[in-house]
Amino acid sequence: MKKTLLKVIAVIVIIVVVCLFVVAKWVRGGPQPGTVLDEARAVSRAPDSFPAADEDYFHDMDSGVALTPVEVKGRNTWNVWTGGNDRFWDKISVNSVGTVDLLKTLSSYPGAISSDPNNKMKFSRDNRWNYLGLVNEPCFEKPSAPDPERFGLWLDRRKPDCPADPFENESKYPGVVTGSRGKPLPAGTKSMPKDGKMPVGSYYGYATGIVGLRLFPNPDFDEAAARNWNPEKYYTDPGYYNSKDLVRPYRVGMSCAFCHVGPNPVMPPENPEQPEWKNLSSNVGAQYFWIDRILDWQANPSSFIFQMFHTSRPGSLDTSLISTDNINNPRTMNAIYNLGARLDQAGRFGKETLALNQGSGLNKQFNDYVPAADPLARFYTPPATALVPRVLKDGSDSVGALGALNRVYINIGLFSEEWMLHFNPLAGGKPTTPILIADARKNSSYWGATEAQTPATALFFLKSTAPHKLADAPGHESYLSTDAAVLDRGKVVFAENCARCHSSKLPTPDAPKKIYDGQGCSGPDYLKCWDDYWQWTKTDEYKSKMRAIVTAPDFLDGNYLSTEFRVPVTLLQTNACSPLATNAIRGNIWDNFSSDTYKDLPSVGAITVYDPVTGDPKQYQMPGGGRGYTRPASLISLWSTAPFLLNNSVGAFDPDPSVTGRMHSFNDSIEQMLLLKPREKDSVLGDKGVGLIDRTSQLSYIRVAPGYLPDSLKGWGHWLLPSVFAEDGIELGPIPRGTPVGLLTNLMILPEEMGLWARFQHDRQLVALVFDVKHKLGELGPAPSDPREQEAYNKRAQDVFRPLAERLMALSKCPDYVVNRGHYFGTGYDGEPALSEDDKRALIEFLKTF
Repeated sequence: MKKTLLKVIAVIVIIVVVCLFVVAKWVRGGPQPGTVLDEARAVSRAPDSFPAADEDYFHDMDSGVALTPVEVKGRNTWNVWTGGNDRFWDKISVNSVGTVDLLKTLSSYPGAISSDPNNKMKFSRDNRWNYLGLVNEPCFEKPSAPDPERFGLWLDRRKPDCPADPFENESKYPGVVTGSRGKPLPAGTKSMPKDGKMPVGSYYGYATGIVGLRLFPNPDFDEAAARNWNPEKYYTDPGYYNSKDLVRPYRVGMSCAFCHVGPNPVMPPENPEQPEWKNLSSNVGAQYFWIDRILDWQANPSSFIFQMFHTSRPGSLDTSLISTDNINNPRTMNAIYNLGARLDQAGRFGKETLALNQGSGLNKQFNDYVPAADPLARFYTPPATALVPRVLKDGSDSVGALGALNRVYINIGLFSEEWMLHFNPLAGGKPTTPILIADARKNSSYWGATEAQTPATALFFLKSTAPHKLADAPGHESYLSTDAAVLDRGKVVFAENCARCHSSKLPTPDAPKKIYDGQGCSGPDYLKCWDDYWQWTKTDEYKSKMRAIVTAPDFLDGNYLSTEFRVPVTLLQTNACSPLATNAIRGNIWDNFSSDTYKDLPSVGAITVYDPVTGDPKQYQMPGGGRGYTRPASLISLWSTAPFLLNNSVGAFDPDPSVTGRMHSFNDSIEQMLLLKPREKDSVLGDKGVGLIDRTSQLSYIRVAPGYLPDSLKGWGHWLLPSVFAEDGIELGPIPRGTPVGLLTNLMILPEEMGLWARFQHDRQLVALVFDVKHKLGELGPAPSDPREQEAYNKRAQDVFRPLAERLMALSKCPDYVVNRGHYFGTGYDGEPALSEDDKRALIEFLKTF
């Protein structure tokens, strides 16, 4: 009788939960998309009240390139403009249940962060580069005590002998007066500014000591928040800082520099923890940052969130992390080289059709800013034809250079008031809808200001993105070959095998090729054009013409060293999660930033994936509608950009940004790329020849601290779900060591492009799977504290989890878990002869000269 009653109660609970889910899914509450204003527009700040800064503060950067006043503004926009996204990063600290806390990332607090005296922060200014991979801003020093005028925070201090940061000038760049900004703070507020008021600040915020992060007074820091503020507890008391109601006195904004500024390869710092501006470049990409440690400030490997972030190798990041598409997809930070040559390539092969007078057709183009006779005007022909560089690795940023730049600002939080209404940040779980350019233009002053500033940024990159050549780096003599015969042979090997994807200088075919006709071919017939081109590159005609181009003395001059074609993943054989990304497909979040041409691309067919438990191969049919393609990477400055592949999975990472460190990584990576040495194999399936699969490194759990639980759950959660609630909040797990991370992170929560019945069937399978996973893992009981017993416990957890893997794989948005496979050209692949070891060695010597 008791068991029957429990079953009835369980069924009732499930019905209630399902009903609540349906109501939450289909009934929208709160602000509606298209109706909200950003903080600036809400207080009547117009876009033109945010002019770009004109001080040439960064004049020593980028090898000291001379810039015009407009180009100076463009660099300033790139390095310090955050577009109001400090609001977004503050909200994310709550959405991530405290995992992300950029105010902690900025800090150098030396004490314990809990009751355990040995539990301390793993980073400070002293090791920020080596541990986090973040660039210490010149002219700052580590704090020796809490700042008495910055609410007791342990923030970097500007050196007294350095010039002031001009972007902090709130008279010239007045901040947005909203909320508590400019208002008196209540008496007794700890460590407040001398005048007793909440600052307003400038619209560029304050320098923080980390390049790319800026500090802004928090307008939500009102009287109640000020009375509650305790800087000691903010660092030491998890019960205090793990509260969704905690209001910090500052918000942290992020500029593009955070992900793109790094050490100059030809002018590296003597000590990477203490660079000077002359040692930094605006365009190389954050090749060294550890996103797992940055976005999880405690970096606790027993947290599954950390395990997920840890799949992002240094210098890589899943750009759909926030507006999640439920595909774990870390990709390298884009370096920006030879923008002029890249635009020339767009003019030849980058034809894209945009939506007419709506959606993608509303993106700004160079024509909106330059006269008709200007060379930049040729990249757009009204009403809807654009010649574009395809910026993201899957080629989805396909609306023009300015649209691509502007989209990035939204992706890092601009107009978060609107953006975050279109998806459930980080977790997903509700239908995603497109953010509309029309709404941004109507309701966001920060968006309007960004649109006005990015043309200057593009002009800056046209001036400043020359290659960093090894020949210009200190000590290059030790690494460059002087053997003319070897270099000549390397040129021939490159011409015959590599240039078809990695040269913007290409031969003209005797017989017309559709891919060359009318700025290339695109849309539903693209694969026919591609196949015709690819087969031609195997002919003697192509190879002889390409040899002449590559062996010419000016081959590298103005060469972007990429074609920017869309290469089908069926040919590349690289990990499919990047070309499976759904953010830019029709009706998804970036719908307005991808072309109709992209959305009309056909399916590339089926690929082979591998069961992560058995290693058995399986066929997976790639969807169309834009997915399935990768644009070839540029090989400019290849010597300085290892490890390789789109996710930095091939080759050894070396945190040393010196020429020696870069060449160490290059040599190991290029030999793995060309299979002169084996690539890393999977720790479980290596004997079956399966490449590397990212697996959890230890038992881990999905945790939610008590302070982040909804108030309603705090009352009845322990009674309703006792196996889920731990003493310190919710704990889901254990997830055994060795679990493929992608099995969980790629689970298709909300499928796109399914009919009503198919979606019902999918949801039924998903619910059953989640219940089974929770039930079976719950039967294991709590993990033992004795390390000797933990191995046996983990083995039992693996045994429980193993039978569920196939079901998880069947419901995956990307069932491809091998991260370091593909790009097998020159190894006897695709019906072509394999290169000899001597040819591969000669090719490497030539690649070093790029």
